[in-house]
Amino acid sequence: MNKLEIVKVIAEESGLTQKEVTGVVDTMINTIISELKKGEEVNIAGFGKFVVKKRAARTSINPRTKQAISVPASKAPTFRAGKQFKEAVNK
Repeated sequence: MNKLEIVKVIAEESGLTQKEVTGVVDTMINTIISELKKGEEVNIAGFGKFVVKKRAARTSINPRTKQAISVPASKAPTFRAGKQFKEAVNK
């Protein structure tokens, strides 16, 4: 399922237009991104938590040249599923 399919389902079930739902979904996504950029966590009760995981700088090997390369520190967004969400998926 992709974003457009999610928008269609929400529009059908809520009675809102697809344009209105798209605006809400976009705002939700942008809000999550904005908060993660600030270093904040985003908790959605019963669903899960979006967090930023920090990855330390490290040395790796280029598989083609076998030379050591330096990989800089980075941040990666992650999602931790909540208990209710996990239980619903496993039913």
